[in-house]
Amino acid sequence: MKQDIISLANKKVGDIDLDEAIFGIDVRGDLMARTVNWQLAKRRAGTHKTKGRSEVNGTKAKPFKQKGTGRARQGSKYVTQMRGGGVVFGPLVRDHSNSLPKKVRRLALKSAISAKQKEGKLVIIDTAAMKAPKTRDLVKQLDKLGWGRALVIDGEQVDVNFAKAAANIIGIDVLPSGGANVYDILRRDTLVITQAGVDKLTERLK
Repeated sequence: MKQDIISLANKKVGDIDLDEAIFGIDVRGDLMARTVNWQLAKRRAGTHKTKGRSEVNGTKAKPFKQKGTGRARQGSKYVTQMRGGGVVFGPLVRDHSNSLPKKVRRLALKSAISAKQKEGKLVIIDTAAMKAPKTRDLVKQLDKLGWGRALVIDGEQVDVNFAKAAANIIGIDVLPSGGANVYDILRRDTLVITQAGVDKLTERLK
C-alpha cells in the first residue's frame, strides 16, 4: 500500500510502502469500543467513598425519647434514614480496571490506524522536528497543513522542541510510538505518523 510522505512545509518528499496487515485491515468497531472502555476504566482513580452507618462518629444516645413525640421511634442518629446518618450501598474505594487480552488490544490498535487510513485522515511525514521550541512557528505550519485536531506519533523518542511547541496548541497531541493507543487515535481528526513512527509501529504490531 503506497502512501505519500510530506514534510512539515507541506511538500511531498517521497512515498512509503505501508504494511496492509497493519494499515489496511478490516475495521473492528466492537474491539475498538472494548479497548476504549478498558483504557478509560484503567484511568479511573476509584477514590470515591461515603461513610456507612458503622463509620459515622458521634454520640450513641437516642436522638429523642421513645414515647410521646408522635414520631417513629429511633435508636440512633446514624441510621441511614436520619440526616447525617450513614449511606446505604454508597461508593467504596476500589479498582475499576478490568482485563483485556493483548491480542484484542493489538487488533483494536490496528483497526484504529486502518480506520484513519480508510477515511483519508492518515498522514505520513518525514520527521516531526523543529530547530527551536517556537509555538508560533508551528502554528503557521499547521495552518498550511490543515490537519485540525491531530495526533502526531513519532518514533522511539519524541523531538523535544516539537513536543514543547505543540504543548501549547489545543487539539494537538504528540506521542512516541510506544504510547500509541486506540483512545487517542480515535479522539483526534487526523493521525500523523513520522517515518520512524511507521517503522516502530510495524515492528510493534507484526
